[in-house]
Parts: sequence; structure tokens; C-alpha cells
Amino acid sequence: MGFQDIAKKLMMKCQSKGFPLPQMTLLKSVFNSSDLIAADRTAEQSSTLLPTFLQVLTSITPGKNNDPNNQLNLMNTVDKITNKMLNCSHLSFMIQKIKNSSESSSCFLRAFVAPLSWTALITQEDNNLDPDSYDALLWAAKPVLVDVPSETMKLPTKVEGQNMKNMMNMLQEVYKTMTDIQRTQVLKWAKEQIMENYFNCTLRPPPDPQSVLMYHCKPSLQWLDLESLSIMGPYISQLMPEDVDSCPKQKLCEFFLSAQLRSSVGEAAEMGPSLSKKFLQRIQECFSENEFQHHVDKLGPLACYYDAPDLTPDLSQRLLSQLNDCNHTLNPMVCLPLFKLSEVFYILKKITAVCVSCSSLFRFHMKLKKRLVNCMMSNSSDAKALLSLGNSVTLLSPEQLSALPATNLSNVLQSLGLNLRWTTGQLLTIVRNQLGDKKCDEVSGKDLLALQSVAAGLPSCALKNDKVEEILTDKEVLKNMSQQMRKGQLKAMLQGLLGKMNPSELVQKLPGPLLRSISLNNLDKANITSLDQVQNKTWSRSQAAYLAKKMFNLKQLHFQKLNSVLQGVTCEMIDNVSDSSVMEMAQAITKTPQWLSKVQARCAAQKLLLTLEKMRPNYLKTITEQELDAIPTTLLLYLPPWNVKDLPDSVCRAFLDKMQMANLSSLPLHAPSRPAITQRALLCLTNGKNLSELTIADMSGLGQLLCEVKPSQIQLMAPDVIKFSLQTMAFCSHIPQLHKHDLIQMVNQTFGNPSDWPEKTMESLGPLLLLDDNTASFLPNKPWMKDVLVFLKSRLHLTSDFLQKKLFDLTTTASNAARRKRETGNGGGSSGNVIDPSEKLIEELGMNNVYWTAPKLEMMSNSTFLATVETLGAIPGYSADQLHVLSNKGVQAFGPVTQMTDRDVARLGCITRGFSNSDLEKLPFSLDILEGIAHCGWNDSQMASVWKSAAKYNNLTVPRMRAAEMVALNRFICGLNSSEISQLSVDAFKDAVGSIDALQCSRNIKKLLKNLTVSAFGNPSTWTEAQVSDLHSIITGLDVAEMASLKPSVFSFLTESCIPHIPPENLVALSVAQLEALGPDNAAMLTAGQRAVLSRDQLAAVERAATGSAAPPQNPPQSDSGASALMGEGVCILVKPLLFLIMGIVLL
Repeated sequence: MGFQDIAKKLMMKCQSKGFPLPQMTLLKSVFNSSDLIAADRTAEQSSTLLPTFLQVLTSITPGKNNDPNNQLNLMNTVDKITNKMLNCSHLSFMIQKIKNSSESSSCFLRAFVAPLSWTALITQEDNNLDPDSYDALLWAAKPVLVDVPSETMKLPTKVEGQNMKNMMNMLQEVYKTMTDIQRTQVLKWAKEQIMENYFNCTLRPPPDPQSVLMYHCKPSLQWLDLESLSIMGPYISQLMPEDVDSCPKQKLCEFFLSAQLRSSVGEAAEMGPSLSKKFLQRIQECFSENEFQHHVDKLGPLACYYDAPDLTPDLSQRLLSQLNDCNHTLNPMVCLPLFKLSEVFYILKKITAVCVSCSSLFRFHMKLKKRLVNCMMSNSSDAKALLSLGNSVTLLSPEQLSALPATNLSNVLQSLGLNLRWTTGQLLTIVRNQLGDKKCDEVSGKDLLALQSVAAGLPSCALKNDKVEEILTDKEVLKNMSQQMRKGQLKAMLQGLLGKMNPSELVQKLPGPLLRSISLNNLDKANITSLDQVQNKTWSRSQAAYLAKKMFNLKQLHFQKLNSVLQGVTCEMIDNVSDSSVMEMAQAITKTPQWLSKVQARCAAQKLLLTLEKMRPNYLKTITEQELDAIPTTLLLYLPPWNVKDLPDSVCRAFLDKMQMANLSSLPLHAPSRPAITQRALLCLTNGKNLSELTIADMSGLGQLLCEVKPSQIQLMAPDVIKFSLQTMAFCSHIPQLHKHDLIQMVNQTFGNPSDWPEKTMESLGPLLLLDDNTASFLPNKPWMKDVLVFLKSRLHLTSDFLQKKLFDLTTTASNAARRKRETGNGGGSSGNVIDPSEKLIEELGMNNVYWTAPKLEMMSNSTFLATVETLGAIPGYSADQLHVLSNKGVQAFGPVTQMTDRDVARLGCITRGFSNSDLEKLPFSLDILEGIAHCGWNDSQMASVWKSAAKYNNLTVPRMRAAEMVALNRFICGLNSSEISQLSVDAFKDAVGSIDALQCSRNIKKLLKNLTVSAFGNPSTWTEAQVSDLHSIITGLDVAEMASLKPSVFSFLTESCIPHIPPENLVALSVAQLEALGPDNAAMLTAGQRAVLSRDQLAAVERAATGSAAPPQNPPQSDSGASALMGEGVCILVKPLLFLIMGIVLL
């Protein structure tokens, strides 16, 4: 990015933080100081600096930066500054003046000098600067690396002595803002500087000038000494395992004993398994086994891979205190001997603080912690003993919790409160323990306050009573409670509050989750007349649609103030913006990208482009850098391919700067602008050169566009650039489907057969192999493979079923289970036999328990099932055979269905789906547990049986059901028969429907619910965007005529999950305008069967919706930018899918 772009970005950050603009007295002090004159500043510089600062400052104010003459003047002035200031020592004088000012008054000034300072650092010879001046430049430049971390790819060629250490200190401070690739580049640079500064040799290959001046470093050089380790700090996490062999044993031992290793690694991002184990191996060589045990408190994250022997209580406590960062490692090795009761208290006190955020490792240590908890509780359950457990109190089973004295458990809740994470079964047990036999209307406001940390376990009926009003004054309590609550509970609490307060009061007082539960019906009664009443709250999408329309009608749709209301803005509202306000609107909506949909971005981009073309014909052909910079990057991504091609070469710098920071997730995956923008960026980079001349810095400048570059183009680049590109692409959130096969092939050609890869290579490139299940199926079962896959899983944007199954196999095969005691060998080997499910394995596998076969589940002991029932019950995807086995296990554990309690049913969760319909009718389904099991995949007859049971157990009668009960029923409302649905209260349904999840009812039931909806909201032709957003899958119950009568503007507000369930005959009746209005995310959900019935024009409309593109002009104008064959190749990518689509239509 250029000086102006970075300065503007940093100034906008100052603006967003609310810092005031600097006073003119401070500006004159900084820019016109007599010290600067003494520093040999020229008159030209004196007259340039302050006006330039003010011009850049003005350019971040919407609506004031559109004058081309002002922009041109600014560009010319900036060029003078960047060319002339960098050689002037007076920059450090200016920085000193800024440092002496307060942060609030100096923020904008520091933003101005930051890019100048960084450019000076990477272009000046550091031996021309004294240490104080160098440090001043480092301080001033730091914001650049914090907010534009890609600038770390432009480090100075050579920095000597203390300046190099100071540079690394600053780079350590911005470590956390960087990507792994950027950190690796810093490490590479640091290694080069260390070699050249301290060992008088170089790693740079010919023809680098430095390689001529120095000898090439020998591979055997022991360069990783104590000073080198200290200089690199957290960047040691990017070392290769073989680098650790370059560390002298004595120096590494000294580094470890000083606790610097723990400090450095602790500050780093997660270190890969291969490097962690290598460090651990070398460190263990410093001591005998008995000696090493006394230093386990210095291991830090390396403890995750330590194969510990039996330890004393004190040493165990030291080791356990190091395990907090083992979030994604799988290490079953840490084991402790059985302790005396007196020792248990001591150790548990230390255990409770660790592994709160752990996932896999937490499960590994669960059994140990449970054993210690049980040992302790077998002798005492008094308050002191419970408090000593700390967070480990959550390991008590529901049976143990139920047996505790209510006062003791209450003390724990008050002391530990919101830090505890309970299961559903535990929550229900705790609430029963605390409330005893109190009926719902007997629960007081004091009771609710005492139970705020377990609010998710409160019965919904207790939240409807008058006492709820007592906690309304305590916003923190209300916030804590509502964040835990289910939708049914939230609706019940609202029902209670609405009995005492009007909707207008509630809108002003309720926290987020409760606010978002207010129905459109009640929101309409809230007397909202101003945007100021709603702008600083977080609304649901349907509420936002209602509010946006209301503000639009009131002429108060101020885009700068919308925040979450932006979700509800329609294309019609965007099109209604006056030409003079379009740029201001565009810049405003892109400042809150979390609320901006792809449909809105496309409409805003089209509106902006049309407005600019009105301002000046062929605007994009003649666009300047400053004009391009004024267009928000999010909207620039939506330029049609022919407009991208029209961009002149003169704007390449600005275009690349914007693309480097672009977030491609805001663009549809199949948008034609993706390949077009990628090709234009490559054209800008090459600038007449060959692809083989591109550097690593060039490719890093592409940002996320690198993920879109074709393998055939990467193949033409230099070997080091190919390696860098592949390593970067390994962690792309999206790679085009057509690129994956060739990309994997290139990985094999570049790095060799994956079966021969060392652990470190698999860590960096494994995600590319996982793009293809067939390729991944050949991954060898090496001893380290499981650790690497778990490490990668935590970094992947999506995990495939194949990866989950592979992890299951590696976890449950006999050979890998044996390896948990100690790793043996380095080669592959057979996967061995699958072992029987144990408590430890089940807790470790989590959702992957779905892969156990029914015969293996049959081998599970009753005690194991009882200890893990809630883990098993959370899984929705069991087969009929698995469910049969598990439901039988449930009977063995809890007794016949007629003897089970509602808490037993809650713990069984999805396993209840394995019972027969007659048994389901006998189970005690409390309303409060239905929402938690609604996702389990029930069929129509099962839902009817659950409804009958719930109606009987909760004493429900259909005509008397209110909104809270309907919401609590959730998808089980599909279990009502036609007579019962006709008895539902229209008003209650109108209040409930927005909080009910997408229903999976039979076609007939959907039609009946649609009829109820028509009674509530009127004819579908009148339905608003807000109402359609609330109705979810009820839309799929519309008939052909009703579906065709919906307004086009509502189609982007349809719920994605309901799209595949729209009957094909309904889709055939839709117009081109309606289909095109679906938007990218909804259009992408259409199935092949649905697409098959559409006409050619309809398919073209769906394609435009899915890609977020517009129809091309009849005769696209020829570009004057001289696009080469590189751009032509990019256009071919766009044409090929269209050809296949047309062929498919012809063959129908």
C-alpha cells in the first residue's frame, strides 16, 4: 500500500476511536518547529508538510474527497513528500514532538508519519541514523505493522548491531497481528540478519549482492545460540525442526532453565507438533529423567507432548499448571498415581484452573480429574470441599449433584457462577436441588437472581411470573441470564414482562437476546419514530427489515447510523439514494461489513457505478488512482468482468493496494469478477514482465486473491515463489473447484509424494491434500499423523466427513491406542483393530462417536454409557442400528421408559429417537427439553408421538397454548394433527413464529401451517421482507399461485435452509425477476432437481443470482488498456461454465 492509503487507513482508525482532531497549535509545533529548521529542512518541505497533512485528513471525511483537482494536488504533493522527506533526519524531530503529546491529540499525527517512517526504515541505510533516530522511526512506524501486517513482507535488506535487535523487538510486539506466512518471512529475515551480523556468512543465494561479499553459511553452523533465541522471541515457533539441531546443547539448556523458552513459546501462536516434540526431545537431553521432572513448570505448551511418568503431588501440580494452552493437541500420556485424600485437595485446587478452554486435551484429562473428584467427594461434600474443586465441580455427575446439600451447592454457584459450563442434565438437577418442590408461581425474584449462572436450566413457566420484573432493573443480571437461555425461555420471560410493561419500554431496556425475541407484532406497538431509538442495538434480520422500512418511510434512513438495521435495507432503498449521496452511502455501509449482505453489496455497487458513469461517461476507463481509492473495496469486487478489464494501467498501484486488503468472503464463490479481478491483478504485477519474474513479495501483495490464481499460472513462476504460493494457499478459505486437482498435482511435483513427507511438511501443506478425499485417503498411518490432523483441524475453515472419520480411525485403532503409552517407530503400518468404546475414548471423540458400529456400541459397559450419555446424546446422525443399541443401553441405565424422569430424557438427548413410537408417548418430555432435541432428525410419526407425550406431561391444550409454549415445542409443532392446528391461536402464533426454528414437517402439515400464517399475516402477495424472514420454511407450504404472488424484494429474505424444500412446480411459476432476487446464498441452495425444471431464461436468472453478476452489455466496448493474453485466459474461465450450462439445457 502507498503512503496515502496507509495514512488514511490509520487516520480512520483514530476517527473510529473517537479521538479529537489535533489543535492547530500542536500542528504548528510539529510541522513548523525551529528545531526542524535547524535540522536543514528546505523551504519547500516547510510549505508542503502541513497542507498535505490537512489534505489527507480531509480525504477521510465522506463527501469531501470527490473533487478530482484536489485529489490530483494531493497525489502530486504526496509524491514530493515521499521522495524528499525520507532522506531528511528531521523526521525524527517531528516524531519526538508527537511522542511528547497525549495519545488522543497525537493519534492523527502519528498516523501521518507512520508510513513515512516505515518507508524510511526499509529504504535508508541504517548506519546513516543514530540509535535515537532509529528508535524514533520504529516507534512511529509500529501502527503500520499493526494495521497493515502485510508490510512485514518488505523488511530492510540489512540492519546492523543494536538496530537489528530493536527492529526485532518491535516485530515481536506486532507478532499477533500477522499470519503464519508473514511470521515465517520475519523468521527468515531474522535468520539472515543473525548470520550476517554475528557469523559473517550469508544464506542468500546468488546473484544476491550480499552473497558475493560473504561466504555462504555451512549447514553445520551452530547459529541458534542464546542471543539468537532471545532476538527471535515468539518467532521461534516458525523454526523448522532441523533448526533446533543448530542450537548448542548448553545454550538451549540455559535458555530453558531461565524460563525464556516458556515465555517465548507462550507468546507465540500454537506451535506445530513436530517442532514442539523436537524442542522437548533436545531439552530432555539436558537432564536425567528424575532431574527433568523438577523443571516441568518451565515447559509451557511443550507440556502437551510430555510423556510423564508417575509424579509426586507437587510435581503433578507444576505440570498441570502448564496445560492451559493445549487447546488442540491430543496427548493421553500425562498420568498421575493414586493419591491419598490429603493430597487430592492440594492437586485439585491446581487442576481446576487449567484446560478451561481446552477441547481434545481437556477430554484426555477428564478421566483423571473425575477420579480425583470422586475420591474427594466420597469422604466429604461440605461447602469447603466443593469450593476446593473449583471448575472441576462440573465433573460431578447429576446423581452426585442431586445428593449435595442445597446450601453447599448454592455457595458454589455464588462463588464460581458464570465460569462454569454445565451439561443439560446437570443444569436441570441443580435447579431441582435449589428450588426443591417449589411450583413455578412460587419462584421469587431472589431465586432467579441466585440461579442466574444456571438460567438455562430454569423451567420456562417460572420466567412468566410477576417476579421477573424484579430483575429488570439489574441489566448485568438480565444480560447474563438471557445469553444462556433457549428461545422458549426468552419468549416466556418476554410474556411475563409484557404483562407489566409496554413494548416501547421493553425495547429501551432489554439486552440483546431478549430484544431479538420481540415479535414483529410487538415491535410494531413500540412507538418507534426515530432512528436514534434503535441505532445502537443488535437486531435480528426480520426486525432490521421492519425497522429499515419504517425509517425509509419516515425519511430517516441515514446509512451512517444504521449499524445492525443495515441487514434490513432492500435494493429498492439503495436505488432511491440521490446521486449526490451515493458515494457517502457506499462508504457508510461498507464500514459495517458484518451487517452487509451480498445482495446489498451488489445493488450498492451497481448504483455507484451507474452514478459515476452519469458523472463522466467511460468513468472506469479514465479513472484516476484517487477516484479508484474512493470506491470502497467491498463494492469494487462487484465490478463486472468487462469493467475490470477497462481499468487503465495507471491505477494499478491503487488497485493492488485495495486488493491486498480485500475480504473475498463478501463476494459469491462463483462470481465472474473473482477470476477477472485476479487476472487484472496479475497483469498489474507483471507490468509487461513474465510470470517467472514475480517475487514472493509480489504474490504476498495479492492478499486473498492468491487463492484464486490458477495452478497453470503458478507453475510458470520461480521455484521459491511456487513453494511460497502453495504454502500460503494451504490455508485459503476457498479454492475454486476447477483448480483443486491441478493444485494437488503441483504439490506432489513440488514437495514429493505425501507418503514420504516429514511431519513439518504435513503441518504446512496438509490442508491442500484434504481438498480431495481420494488423495487424503492415502495418507499414511504414521505415529504422528493424528497429532498433525488435530492440529490442522483447528485451523481449517471447514472439516470434511473424511477428516472426521480419519481421526476416528486413528483414535480407535489398537495400534494407535497402544501408542498412547509411548510412540514407537517412525514408519507407517496397519491400522490395527478397532478397540471397544471406553469412557476416555468417548469423551475424546465427541461428535465423532457417530462412527462407532452398532456391534462396537453393544460392547460398551453400562457404567461407561452412564458416564458418557450426554456426549453420546448430543449426536444427531446415528443410524437405526446404532439407535437401537443406544436406546437399549438407556433402558439398562435408567430403567423402563415408564420409570424415566424428565432429567433422564434430557440426558439421553438424540438417543430417544431410538425408542418406538409407543415408547415415545410414554416418555416424560418436558417442554424445556424439546428445543434441545429438535435437531435430532425426527420423522413425522415420531414428532406426533413426542407431541402427544409433551401435551400430556405438560398439561397442554391446543387452544390455550400461548407463544412461549409454541416456541418451546419448536419443530415438534409438526406433530399436531390437522384438527389441532386449526385450533391454534392466530395471535399467539403470530407472536411465536419468528422464534421457531425451520420446521421439517410433512407437506400436508406445512400447508395447514401456511393457512394459519395467512390468517395471521394476510395474503402472501402482501407479505413484507420482515415477515418472510420470520416465516422460515413455512414458505415451502405455499401453493404455486401464492409463491408466484410474492414480491421480488422478499426473495433474498427467504431462509437459506428452506430453499431446497420449495416444490419444483412452485419454482417454475416464478418470474425471472423473482429468481434473480434470490441472491447468491439462496440461489446456491437450489438442488439439481429444482434446476432441472427451470427454463433457459430462468436458469440464466438463477445463475446471475448465484454469481451476483449482471447481464453483459450487447456489445461490450473494447478496452484501451491493452489487456494481454493473460487477461484473455481469465475471460475463458468465465465462458467455459456458461458453455457447459448451455449444453446441459440443450440436452434436456
